[in-house]
Amino acid sequence: MTSAEKTKSEPLIDLQRLVVSIRRRRRLWMATALLGLIAGGLVAMLLPSPPTAVAQILVIHPDDSPTDSGTLMRTDVAVLKTTKTAGAALKKLNSTQPPEEFLKDYDGIGLTNNVLQLTVKGKTKDEALSRAQAISDAFIAEYIGRNQAAAAAQQKALLDQRNQAQNELTPIEASIVTEEAKGRNANPAQLERLYSRRAELNSKISDYDGRAQEAGIGTPKVAAGTQIVDAPRILPKSLLKTLGTDMGIGLALGLLAGLGLAAITSVVKDRPVLRREISRHLGASVIAQLPEPPRFLRRSGAATRRRRVAVTLVRAVREEGGSVSLLDLGARQITAALAVDMARELAEKGPITLVDDLPKANLRELVGDAQIQVLDRGDAPVAGKERRIGVGSIEPGTAWTDIEFLGEETILVVRTAHANTEWLHTVARQLADRRIPIIGVVVVDPDPRDHTDGTLWDGLHTALRGRAGAVPEPVPVPARPVMTARPVAPARPVAPERKVLPERKAAPERRVPRPAPKPVEMFPDEDAPVRRLSTVAPVETDAERTVERVLEPPREKKAARRRPPTPYKRPEDHDNADQPTKRFSPVSPDNAEAL
Repeated sequence: MTSAEKTKSEPLIDLQRLVVSIRRRRRLWMATALLGLIAGGLVAMLLPSPPTAVAQILVIHPDDSPTDSGTLMRTDVAVLKTTKTAGAALKKLNSTQPPEEFLKDYDGIGLTNNVLQLTVKGKTKDEALSRAQAISDAFIAEYIGRNQAAAAAQQKALLDQRNQAQNELTPIEASIVTEEAKGRNANPAQLERLYSRRAELNSKISDYDGRAQEAGIGTPKVAAGTQIVDAPRILPKSLLKTLGTDMGIGLALGLLAGLGLAAITSVVKDRPVLRREISRHLGASVIAQLPEPPRFLRRSGAATRRRRVAVTLVRAVREEGGSVSLLDLGARQITAALAVDMARELAEKGPITLVDDLPKANLRELVGDAQIQVLDRGDAPVAGKERRIGVGSIEPGTAWTDIEFLGEETILVVRTAHANTEWLHTVARQLADRRIPIIGVVVVDPDPRDHTDGTLWDGLHTALRGRAGAVPEPVPVPARPVMTARPVAPARPVAPERKVLPERKAAPERRVPRPAPKPVEMFPDEDAPVRRLSTVAPVETDAERTVERVLEPPREKKAARRRPPTPYKRPEDHDNADQPTKRFSPVSPDNAEAL
């Protein structure tokens, strides 16, 4: 998979990284939760809730039925929370408070289909009780008046129907009288219809009268049944219960706020927290990790772990003399202590020098009485096989031109979630520009549940096995010079050259076409065998030697400098594959005719 494909496959938000970032910011959200808890307790102590009065009202519904699902009671609660009821209660209290504001001080809830509970707040207990009584009376009066108005409207409708029936009965009575006056000439069928209609109208008028009387009486059951069944009383308060409730609410709100803030900051700041992210952005593998040392307890365990990491780093650097640097990014004290531990390990093998370029590190105090020399940057060059460990910083504002004086190679000591991705890329690019290879990365304060792989496998130069110091031993080659293969040049006239031997001219060179040499890898693999090839010299025949002697021009004595005599060569040397190719002069046309 290429780098572009890897970039495309990465999710917009890595959930694992988000969870680790939130867990690492536990101090933040635990602090906000604690603040919420304290704030809830202070509110409960300093701002106690006002006195609350409660009352219960029995409401009789004329149209109540066992199949009602609480619709009538929800209607009563809605009527209770109207400005009409609130205004009527304020009139009884002789208060000038606006009804809209008064509605915020009380509430109602239906306990059953016929029981309404009223809760009212007041500045004092007496005010709360009076408010509850006034609101209850206003609601009952409004409810009974509303039912009586409905009964009166129903009575009026029945009386109107009775009057209409009486008006219709009057002409029928007149028609009956007229028809009966005719005597024998009266129409019996007509009389029968008139009698039937008169009887029907009389029945309706009688029914309307009875119903109108009942409606006029109203609904005495509703008026008598709707009343206050539980007089207003002050609710008892428990300080511990109130304190616990407020503190619990504050704790929950503070925890939610802290978690949200931690999640947002982890996404916005973009600081790598996983091993694989740190190694990918720095272009080097993670070779060790150190947990955050405790501030008060178990310091000996932290020192032991640091010494073990120092031994690992000593094994990773070159064995012969040279210089290496430890560059700090967010863990100054750990970097200084780690450099001192490495110096103590290397002091057993030879002279060692520490170069102090780390601000506020004070390496001389950490070294103590050990036989380790501490110098400032640029005090003295490295002499012979002397080992030198430079300690510096790569925090923002670093002078990159001075990094190369601390060491030929470097080990980065990086604190997790200290620097953002952009700065890690800057560090890797600057070290590459200064041609300083990174041996590895030591991660400080990693997440204990982070099991991601911090090793890079894309390039050989990013691994310990591909460093410049890990070159395999050279293969022994013959003592004679070896010519590397060169590409065949186009044919062109060759000028005569000096003779190789004192007694003959060199024949034209026979060049064997060879493929172009492959580019040598900067950091070769240990497992790859080293092959060294040489050209094969051609073997001279007796006829060629005779032609060279005949065509050889007389020797000219010159005052120029003399060539050193050619060593004696045995005939069997021509069969050696490592013999360099001899150069012979071309045969001129005049000499060829002489032959």
